[in-house]
Amino acid sequence: MAVAAEDDGRILCAPEGADGFARACSLDRTLDAEGMVLTLQLPDGGFRRMRVTRDGGLVPADGAERAEVRTVADGLIEVAIGGARFRLPETITRS
Repeated sequence: MAVAAEDDGRILCAPEGADGFARACSLDRTLDAEGMVLTLQLPDGGFRRMRVTRDGGLVPADGAERAEVRTVADGLIEVAIGGARFRLPETITRS
């Protein structure tokens, strides 16, 4: 995760209502029978769970809200869901 995370494990995010991005959220990875699930943790304790698809895409792991994913820079994507935005490396590893 070298692209988006500092040594403290924080990722860039803009919670709903935020003016800009700050390194204030965290990213947890878990594996289950269907593959990798990312938990994007917001500073207020809220979170979004995303499933990494077989082709490398991201879809919500639960809930009915739609996620929008777009490339914002070489090797960096932005995930927007439920009013919050997260910046992640294009490739997520298990570590």
